[in-house]
Amino acid sequence: MPHPVLAPDNVAVITGGASGIGLAAAMAFARAGMKVCIADLRTDRLGEAATKLSSVARGGAHSVMAVATDVSNAASVRELEAAVRRHFGGTDLVMNNAGIQPGSKMFGPQDNWQRIISVNLWGVINGAQIFAPHMIERGRPGLIINTGSKQGITTPPGDPAYNVSKAGVKAFTEALQHELRNTPNCRISAHLLIPGFVFTPLTAHGRAEKPAAAWTPEQTVEFMLQRLEEGDFYILCPDNDVPRQLDERRILWAAGDIVENRPALSRWHPDYAEKFAAFVKG
Repeated sequence: MPHPVLAPDNVAVITGGASGIGLAAAMAFARAGMKVCIADLRTDRLGEAATKLSSVARGGAHSVMAVATDVSNAASVRELEAAVRRHFGGTDLVMNNAGIQPGSKMFGPQDNWQRIISVNLWGVINGAQIFAPHMIERGRPGLIINTGSKQGITTPPGDPAYNVSKAGVKAFTEALQHELRNTPNCRISAHLLIPGFVFTPLTAHGRAEKPAAAWTPEQTVEFMLQRLEEGDFYILCPDNDVPRQLDERRILWAAGDIVENRPALSRWHPDYAEKFAAFVKG
């Protein structure tokens, strides 16, 4: 059985909803009979995405909204939330999915760091803080799904600003779920989506064809829906290259750096290469 929030006439709001995982999720929600609002900074993509959604939504264009939104700006997110309440009466599901990954270096431009953290982390914080109170007040079951990343858990070298932003999403979503489950009369739950390698405009890097190792956004959303049915908080997605068992070993090794007082990011330290390989096999 699908999650009870994924029901006809319930309302879903998806940031970063004009492409990639966000659009795939919006399409799945629309096919389930939900009313859908997609929010995105890319206004050129919003119209095309709204047309696609209207073609599968039970109420056609009347069941679809497309709102230009800067998730890093709290005022913009407040306008989004108010627009959804005016048009659809409220929100039952919010998916804080908007994200960017332009690349970063430890001593790179500060503006780049600020933009990545503003969108990837503050976008999630804004979405939760602005939507959740109204969702709680409605007294109905609801979902808040925040899109994280494995890079926010194992923090591999190479893109520190992105890692910091997604590590923040993990910590924030854990705290959010704790808060929600301890709020009287609250029927909202939070969930952390942790995609694997997914072929989207964010990860394409000029490639026109999906790499064999990657999942499609649709596969990722299908997996997400299955795990929501089971009540998972951590929705840890595999892909065609990395099974869950390997993810688990990588995550355990990363935690072991602290417990065993190893060098930071020892997985990539030459002195620990053989030990890590043996740990994975074990």
